[in-house]
Amino acid sequence: MVRIKICGITDKDDAFKAVKFGADALGFVFTKKSPRYVSPSRARNIISILPPFITMVGVFVNERQGAVNDIISFAGLNAVQLHGDEDPQYVSRLKRGNCQVIKAFRVGAGFDFSSINKYDVNGILFDAYQDDAFGGTGKTFNWELLRQADIKKPYILSGGLNQENILEAVTLLKPYAVDVSTGVEAEPGKKDHRKMMSFIQNARITV
Repeated sequence: MVRIKICGITDKDDAFKAVKFGADALGFVFTKKSPRYVSPSRARNIISILPPFITMVGVFVNERQGAVNDIISFAGLNAVQLHGDEDPQYVSRLKRGNCQVIKAFRVGAGFDFSSINKYDVNGILFDAYQDDAFGGTGKTFNWELLRQADIKKPYILSGGLNQENILEAVTLLKPYAVDVSTGVEAEPGKKDHRKMMSFIQNARITV
């Protein structure tokens, strides 16, 4: 069964609804330029009242390692998702304790899939490439590139997923997990609960 992460959580109501509908993980964006930014204090308050067995993921873009480690401890994160230009050395120094590390790669024409093998991480995520953004664009990419590539690790699919295309995505690619933000929003940082419920239900239709 595909795992589901709802990203861009900024308030308790959206977090509770995501968990109620069946999300396995929640994402908290700690990049201040993002319209989905949440402060470490706010994230900590949300995380502290959620039920167990949900993975709490912090999303970072080219953040200082010290700051990432501080937020991991302060907010109570189980995993970090790195969406910037972090190199393998950065990742290897960050990986520690019980906090897992996911490295995001933006896929466009000519993407070198062999580059992912340089990273010692717990998971990899594929998102759509866009010059002016590190994620959250609401854009899909050519999924055929994933089908043709020799990807040795289970991966997380992201980029432009929504309630209409998620069944096709999981049927075609059979990813380990899917990650959605823009596709289940009413507006940046605020979820549409009907879209969120439909997305999770459609992702888990047995085919």
